[in-house]
Amino acid sequence: MAIKTIGVLGAGVMGNGIAQVASMAGYNVIMRDIEDRFVESGIKNIDKFLTKSVEKGKMTADAKKEVMGRIKGTTAMADLKDVDFVVEVIIEVMDVKKKVFAELDELTRKDVILSSNTSSMSITEIATATKRPDKVVGMHFFNPVPLMRLVEVIRGYNTSDDTIAVAMDLARKFKKEPIEVKKDIPCFVVNRLMMPHFLEAILLLQEGIASAEDIDKAAKLGLNYPMGPFELMDLTGIDIAYHVAEYLHKEMNKELKWVSPRLMKDMVKANRLGMKTGSGWYDYPKK
Repeated sequence: MAIKTIGVLGAGVMGNGIAQVASMAGYNVIMRDIEDRFVESGIKNIDKFLTKSVEKGKMTADAKKEVMGRIKGTTAMADLKDVDFVVEVIIEVMDVKKKVFAELDELTRKDVILSSNTSSMSITEIATATKRPDKVVGMHFFNPVPLMRLVEVIRGYNTSDDTIAVAMDLARKFKKEPIEVKKDIPCFVVNRLMMPHFLEAILLLQEGIASAEDIDKAAKLGLNYPMGPFELMDLTGIDIAYHVAEYLHKEMNKELKWVSPRLMKDMVKANRLGMKTGSGWYDYPKK
């Protein structure tokens, strides 16, 4: 079956980014969220990104118009009825995801693949909410989606080889570089590599070994990382890192290496979540 229309469930930062790259690849996109203001914000973010691309000479005004024209925003779940592929990009709460997948299972054609952009949760468990577990797959994009090239394609226990092949091919058509995660483990590959760096960096700061600035400098100049761990947490959200760490601790037999440091918990309680709240490990004055 040829994929012509892609449904994106969620219009936040990740959702609108996925909608953008799908449209830029020539697909029609239906981007759905629960409130008009979320949908409008998502459309506005896409328009803003593409406007900058036009200003920098990376695309023409006509090309931008075509990309925007292929994206339809909606709050109606029923508008996803005739899509050919779904990417779910909603809150990282398992019960909510399973409820949505059960609804998608009833709504969409039985040959439609249902994918999740979850960064950590079990594809196998999500799939149990459907009658098509062989057509449920993980497609974990990275923020900002239009710029980050990697996509983790995650195989659930019942995911078929055909489903994996379609997801891998679609990622390539989005001009991404996919990797196959062959087993449905908590947090997959990138987050399993990244979280120990985050947690150890916070412990170094908590114990007074070095400042956040110097730890970031050490990562960039000593390990050749493009960003330090504190800069990256501020960009992606300290609360996101905290929830991933908590999930890993729960799922990995409460191993001590996944325990969230007290300082991390305090930052979340204080709503110092990074750039999105104006302060995190660093302060971000309003312009």
